[in-house]
Amino acid sequence: MSVGYYVWYRVADADDRELEQAVRGMQARLACRTGVAGRLLKRRDAPATWMEVYEAVAEPAAFERVLQALVDQFDIEVRLADRRHVECFVESPGAAVPACAVKEI
Repeated sequence: MSVGYYVWYRVADADDRELEQAVRGMQARLACRTGVAGRLLKRRDAPATWMEVYEAVAEPAAFERVLQALVDQFDIEVRLADRRHVECFVESPGAAVPACAVKEI
């Protein structure tokens, strides 16, 4: 079973290029160490709210240890306006809906 991680937080300045580079650098190193590539998103209606997305994590305990170590190494948390909120989700098992059954909008 793979796990998806969604990490959101608020930054003081939505255009903080230095912080964005630190997060992207941390994500690059995380991908090298765990094989999990992350994405950085900014909320459309509130660009000071950022979200890191990590999907298909096969080894959650090891991933969490490496993620926290890199967050510390890159000093990510000390640069934020608010704490990081880490949420984990697993896929709900069930039958897939055929594409033809989905009504187009």
